[in-house]
Amino acid sequence: MAISVGTLLPEAMLLEMGAEGPAMVSLRERLKGRRVVIFGLPGAFTGICSTSHVPSFIRTRDGFAAKGVDEVICLAVNDPFVMQAWGEATGAQAAGITMLADPAGDFTRAIGMIYSAPDRGLIDRSKRYALMAESGVVKVWHPEPDRGCSISGGEALLEAI
Repeated sequence: MAISVGTLLPEAMLLEMGAEGPAMVSLRERLKGRRVVIFGLPGAFTGICSTSHVPSFIRTRDGFAAKGVDEVICLAVNDPFVMQAWGEATGAQAAGITMLADPAGDFTRAIGMIYSAPDRGLIDRSKRYALMAESGVVKVWHPEPDRGCSISGGEALLEAI
């Protein structure tokens, strides 16, 4: 299912690193009654993801809070150990960005954002996107039209809210 503005995001069980290791996160429960930004990207420690996409949300985190966003989530088809290490390495966790893993790509596939680029070693990863949802309903949807980070970046999403 491809999503759009007005779509209720599908339930997904994602993984987050907790004090005792990987913990399951019900996306539906996490979003209930809250304004949440989710940005998806091809993978941890990859080029544009590390140099542009994550830094754009670090720069805008306070702006989202000022607009009533309760949480900013970075989501990738990776494991929770890698997501935690990447969040620490980029400063995303220190900036208050939640790093969630979609290890099998189930959520990414369910919203129609799965893709592969075997020539670059990326199999069943996420296309780049950003969205803002209220109680799980998409209010702003910015799927990236090409390989860069233009409309899916933090500044573009912040401006649209």
